[in-house]
Amino acid sequence: MRRFPNPALAIPFVLALLLTACNGGPAMANGDPPADEPGERETAVPEDSHDFEVVDVVTGLEHPWSVAFLPGGDVLVTERPGRIRLVRDGELRDEPVAGAPEVRAQGQGGMLDIVLHPGFDGNQYVYISYSKPVQGGSTTAVARARWTGEALEGIEDVFVAEAVGNGRHYGSRIAFDPDGYMYITVGDRGEPQRAQNLGDHAGTTIRLHDDGSVPADNPFLDRDDALDEIYTFGNRNAQGMAVHPETGEVWQNEHGPRGGDEVNVMRAGANYGWPEYRYADHYDGRPIPDYPDDADVDAPLVDWTPAIAPSGMAFYTGDRFPNWRGSTFHGGLAGRQLRRVVFDGTEAVHQETLLEELGERIRDVREGPDGYLYLLTDAGNARMIRLEPTD
Repeated sequence: MRRFPNPALAIPFVLALLLTACNGGPAMANGDPPADEPGERETAVPEDSHDFEVVDVVTGLEHPWSVAFLPGGDVLVTERPGRIRLVRDGELRDEPVAGAPEVRAQGQGGMLDIVLHPGFDGNQYVYISYSKPVQGGSTTAVARARWTGEALEGIEDVFVAEAVGNGRHYGSRIAFDPDGYMYITVGDRGEPQRAQNLGDHAGTTIRLHDDGSVPADNPFLDRDDALDEIYTFGNRNAQGMAVHPETGEVWQNEHGPRGGDEVNVMRAGANYGWPEYRYADHYDGRPIPDYPDDADVDAPLVDWTPAIAPSGMAFYTGDRFPNWRGSTFHGGLAGRQLRRVVFDGTEAVHQETLLEELGERIRDVREGPDGYLYLLTDAGNARMIRLEPTD
């Protein structure tokens, strides 16, 4: 175990984030774009802080993407190259879990999110998002299967996006709201204008029943020019999604281009502006118009410039870190950090930057059933870590 004192106990400071491997631009070998220019932003440091230590849970993961906690203590972890791994009794099994879908592991694609059905205790359903090989490339898809205790059984697709493209911007988080509706993020596939086309799933949030059927109150059912599954549009590439523990609202974090990462609340039928509006510039330096007050688009609750490339998002509700209860946590890929945001309703009132000293890309953030925070780092030899309080 290594102990890292919480940097928020220090006086307020100025962040200087060197942006590497961010979230747009030309795809590189690891599925991420070239670095942006560094920048500075003053961040308020809250006093409601905790000291903690970083504990390795398992190591030796290859670009893990998501983690799901099973009843009884087992853990499922996806690896982007195309595997699902089982952690049992604190040990990472060598053999991948059988029964997983076939993926096209290209660029940012592969085996991506994994979540349990809200009624898992009764139906044993596991949902997996992945890049599905199709004619002309690959697309974001969600499959479900039953967990037998050792393997996945009866895998079937419940959603296949009409969003065929190259190896970029799959989005691909899954979340269930308190009413049992399933939400899926689909990235713009690296083609920004697709996010404003309601006849295309690219750059949207999808809302479905758990079997993949379309709810009768989805916002665009009456439009001939729109796909029925779409719930929101104008989204660039949301790789974090979580449900507010009190309101039941679905929140997302989303990659911007050269800055302009966002946190948003999803509203039925809302347009989140991409690529017409952003608090950011394009990669080639061309400015993007700011969100105007009178535009029919939703401006973000939080804007990060320089970008941290957020991936993974969780509301903390546990007892291990009582001062953090109600905060949101966001992994940072380019920023190589864990960002904590304190909200008063939907107004961000404090931010805190954690784990910069690790120097590791953070891919996923989850609150475990034990009340600790669990993170996945993103590397060829990555790890699942746990934050434990020392105060």
